Amino acid sequence: MAEILRTISELRARVRKWRAQGESVALVPTMGALHDGHLSLLRLGKAKADRVVISIFVNPTQFNQSSDLENYPRREAQDADLASSAGADIIFMPGVEEIYPPGHKTKVQVSELTDVLCGATRPGHFDGVALVVSKLLLQCLPDIAIFGEKDYQQLLIIKTLVKDLDIPVEIFGAPLIRDENDLALSSRNLRLTEGGKKAAYALPSQLKQACAAIEAGVDIQAVLEKTRQALKEAGFDNIDYLEVRDENELKLLEHFDRPARIFVAAYLEGVRLIDNMPLTPKK
Repeated sequence: MAEILRTISELRARVRKWRAQGESVALVPTMGALHDGHLSLLRLGKAKADRVVISIFVNPTQFNQSSDLENYPRREAQDADLASSAGADIIFMPGVEEIYPPGHKTKVQVSELTDVLCGATRPGHFDGVALVVSKLLLQCLPDIAIFGEKDYQQLLIIKTLVKDLDIPVEIFGAPLIRDENDLALSSRNLRLTEGGKKAAYALPSQLKQACAAIEAGVDIQAVLEKTRQALKEAGFDNIDYLEVRDENELKLLEHFDRPARIFVAAYLEGVRLIDNMPLTPKK
């Protein structure tokens, strides 16, 4: 069973001990409600480092709506069992005041990459992500940290802040994990009814069709409009965005002429689901 630590001082002491023994450390930051996607990150960490720390912290500074924060699933005991089974050595479960003690005044902001997609519809969200990830990296000081490609925009932002702030850690992006119906695994899926989950399968299905059409040369805007309509017919209430962007700088593309991704955020039963898929130009 992995050891549960709740203070920064305990975490640093344990990592210091590992360092003294010549062991390398991987960090997997999460907000809990663990699923197979998270566990794949842990297994990757185990393959790349001697020791693996998983952090479980529902970060209040990245939520735009208090109701979303209150409804975010929390299941500490189950998460601890799953993390242990996937090879975690330490589960870091700090309280809010441990991460943001009284008097905390500092912010971390990455420009440009945070102005689009989720950043455009959730103002301040990525400031909260950048802040908590910076703190977790400095609290643990791992050799590597692993983030999933489901949150592809977040992955690019974290790579940028680590580079710009000279934080001595290597960031790995892990492949997006899907269920048997290709739905991207997410802690938010737990909030869907059985009927809602079946309706959600339209999201990856429509994205795959859109990718095939765009790669075949069909006009991007025509494909996106058709996909938008199909998602609404499937039961999605509202679509935050459905866009094709360059996969390195997130530049909006009107013509498919470089490696890109299609990105979507849409609401179903009041639950915000995100997904993305790569587009590869023909040689």
